Amino acid sequence: MLDIFAKIAILNAHLTAFFFILSTQEPSNSLIKALSPLNWAGFIIYLLLVIWIVGLYPGFLSGTHSATEWLTTAWNRENDYEHGWMVPLLAVYMLVHACSSLRGMKASGSLHGLWLAAVGALFCVLAVRTQQGRVAIGALPFLLTGGVWCYWGGQAAARCAFPFFFLWLSIPLPGFQQATVGMQLLATQAAHWGAGLCGVQTIVEGTNITSATGQWDTYSIAGGCSGMRSLMALIMVSIAWGYLADKLALWKRITLGLSAIPLSIVANAFRVSSIFVCAEYINPAFASKTWHDWSGLLFFFPASLLGLMLLHGLLAGEVPFLKRRRTVVRRANAPTGKEDAV
Repeated sequence: MLDIFAKIAILNAHLTAFFFILSTQEPSNSLIKALSPLNWAGFIIYLLLVIWIVGLYPGFLSGTHSATEWLTTAWNRENDYEHGWMVPLLAVYMLVHACSSLRGMKASGSLHGLWLAAVGALFCVLAVRTQQGRVAIGALPFLLTGGVWCYWGGQAAARCAFPFFFLWLSIPLPGFQQATVGMQLLATQAAHWGAGLCGVQTIVEGTNITSATGQWDTYSIAGGCSGMRSLMALIMVSIAWGYLADKLALWKRITLGLSAIPLSIVANAFRVSSIFVCAEYINPAFASKTWHDWSGLLFFFPASLLGLMLLHGLLAGEVPFLKRRRTVVRRANAPTGKEDAV
């Protein structure tokens, strides 16, 4: 208990110190020049404190690991979160993209960032008390956004908030495995329907599919074939894609971000259906081993990314066969160089 109160006292001391320094800060047209050397020192101390709490403090997994160590161990096949390591990399790229749009923006710190920083600090204390590493990682965006708001103002914090909160996608969801059951049933019915379109007659029993003609043995749609792992990875890609497509309207970017759900379900249905088609018309052993293991890489992700590209082009009006044709009409007596476009 004393350790927790000591941590709260240290955090409050640093917050109080840099907020006092912040009160004398003047607006500046440059985000780099907005802070004095003393301000930079306070901000660096604040970052080091955040890194210590989230990345180094051994308060999780029986008090032997930090929240970051817990997170990296949770990125595994059992949790269907093998793609988790990609989230921080995408977040850094998105942050660089956000910072590039801040050039010329006036920077002036605001005490309103204290509220977000305080929320993050409370989450950290709650994480240690409950031994929940995901709560500590969930506090990180609040701490980072609050720090940017305090030092550089609300506009800078608003631009950087999305990349910071994008880190939430790296946290494995509790009860995630139970959600795969519904996806298994959906994949089973979709595969039964898709195989039927290709002339493959099947019999469905729960998540088991059997050939009606007896040409191949019963296949079980396991958790790995439910598409949940691919769905979470594609959600990560589509949300980042929608954020970076900053030339589109907001509703179009949201549509891009949410498109991962139907695209993933449809692509996985075609992938699983293709396994039964291969078993029926090519070779059951090839279908259950080679094609099953490689169809995700060779079929699912290319099809899903192609769907995202086509949807982006459709929303941006850049699909070739949907572009409006322009016809140049020349006036008979018009001077040279003057044309009307229709």
